[in-house]
Amino acid sequence: MGILWNHSLLVLSTTLFFLLIRPARARFVVEKNSISILHPYDLRSKHDGSIANFGVPDYGGSMLGSVIYPQKGATGCNPFDGDKPFKPKSSRFTILLVDRGDCYFALKVWNGQQAGAAAVLVADTRDEPLITMDSPEESSDADGYIEKIGIPSALIRQSFGETLKSALKKGEEVVVKLDWSESMPHPDKRVEYELWTNSNDECGIRCDEQMNFIKNFKGHAQILEKGGYTQFTPHYITWYCPKPFILSSQCQSQCINHGRYCAPDPEQDFGEGYQGKDVVFENLRQLCVHRVANESNRSWVWWDYVSDFHIRCSMKRKRYSKECAEDVMKSLDLPIEKIKKCMGEPEADAENEVLKIEQERQVGHGSRGDVTILPTLVVNDIQYRGKLDRTAVLKAICAGFEEATEPTVCLSGDLETNECLERNGGCWQDTKSNITACKDTYRGRICECPLVNGVQYRGDGYTSCQAVGPGRCAVNNGGCWSETKNGKTLSACSESVLTGCQCPHGFRGDGHTCEDINECKEGLACKCNGCTCKNTWGGYDCKCDGNKLYIEGQDTCIERNASKFGWFLTILVLAAVAGAGIAGYIFYKYRLRSYMDSEIMAIMSQYMPLDNQHGNQVVHHESEPLRHGSSV
Repeated sequence: MGILWNHSLLVLSTTLFFLLIRPARARFVVEKNSISILHPYDLRSKHDGSIANFGVPDYGGSMLGSVIYPQKGATGCNPFDGDKPFKPKSSRFTILLVDRGDCYFALKVWNGQQAGAAAVLVADTRDEPLITMDSPEESSDADGYIEKIGIPSALIRQSFGETLKSALKKGEEVVVKLDWSESMPHPDKRVEYELWTNSNDECGIRCDEQMNFIKNFKGHAQILEKGGYTQFTPHYITWYCPKPFILSSQCQSQCINHGRYCAPDPEQDFGEGYQGKDVVFENLRQLCVHRVANESNRSWVWWDYVSDFHIRCSMKRKRYSKECAEDVMKSLDLPIEKIKKCMGEPEADAENEVLKIEQERQVGHGSRGDVTILPTLVVNDIQYRGKLDRTAVLKAICAGFEEATEPTVCLSGDLETNECLERNGGCWQDTKSNITACKDTYRGRICECPLVNGVQYRGDGYTSCQAVGPGRCAVNNGGCWSETKNGKTLSACSESVLTGCQCPHGFRGDGHTCEDINECKEGLACKCNGCTCKNTWGGYDCKCDGNKLYIEGQDTCIERNASKFGWFLTILVLAAVAGAGIAGYIFYKYRLRSYMDSEIMAIMSQYMPLDNQHGNQVVHHESEPLRHGSSV
């Protein structure tokens, strides 16, 4: 459990039983760091540790710490009691020592990290050569913590572990130095590194990991490559089909060039979805993108192509196709015909020059072992160990430079890719209003529809962005049709419609182009007898014969001049209405108003006695008796 070779077999088992890797016997190299005992003095010695394939090894650096062996839970398979019990109590780090067995290696290191340890050493319980600790491929136990491991760890030999535990049992302080300064070769001023990857985005955790890494590391990679500090080469693993099975439906669906280059079915189901040969086609295309771009000194465009292809042409969106790939190449100004020529003829019964080289390089040489798992990063011919994390990988690459020759990017986390300055990064752009979807970030450029003056644009960011929401018509007319004629401006953009364009009344079209409707010619207006129709821009004019008046609502003509009797009758009616109004006003003014005034005076006299102008006599009016308990 946790052995990387076993893991590679697990990866290969996802292919069909007849898909074999060359050579039949893989050669796997364990990458190591050195571990020195500094105290007690009588135990001073230097040992090897195998670097784990998870966490963050400190390539190019070292760590000094005191070793602690837990009294309870020596395997580290369960969380340790207390609040960070292994948190350093002095200036030195705490290095936790645990025993192998009972659970995943990664879980032991995670529990150690949670308890405050700066690094974890796993002592082997078997007397055997060192192996590489790996994380589980897929497990509910692994969910949530694998990617969170941020400390280094290593497996040590059983005898070395017993030496450390024996000294700790005597109550002695054991101080060790973990050193990765020689784990990464650094021969000169340039680092050469390669990534063995895959265009398949339906293969689970490993595929998600490598695609996230490509998108996150793109900015670093392009700065290093443009500056001439590094030479990067992508690679892709393929398998082959033995001759007896070449004509089988399985081989034909998963292989090209008559079984010479194969990839497993993405869904593990030959009856649906994409086929393995679709993956081989795209792997080959991505190799040729790099090769052709490298010929024009733009090798770094590979990072843009792979990132954009994953976003725009993923299997999950059912867009994993040649057509989508060519759209991406067009947006990045890549020569499509040259790339097609590089790919050759996939149906030919012959070797493919590009893929043949890939299979040969897959076999280990020198100090580098065979490439058997995806993804695999190789730096200066040494397989990188640890998680594919942007910062961790940058540190490993920077450790590959000759001392004191590191580029600025290795010394500072501040990055400016400035990809948007060249061809607008292959993103959408409105040249009229100088609005772009290209944004430079420390991870490289992204194509994302912008927010401009409170107006949000939406779209894929690569080929289209459209203004949406209130205020969109104020920015380039919302991308809709607009035209001015004879001092009159009409638009297909409406503030009441949050998205899209709609031609105004009197026009037809998709909103981006609108044409005037000839209502007269199409018989849509002025259908009445004696009507004459004249088309106008955005409308029409109707006229009636003679002195008649056109009524639009009824689409009819009426006489403009009435008879003398009609005029007399109309004046008589108007005079009668006017007389009735005057009579009503006089009635209100004199009769009704007088009556109301007298009534008001009578009511007020009951509560407000009137003074007699000739004396002090009080005039009493009859009223209701005072109620008991009331007062005047």
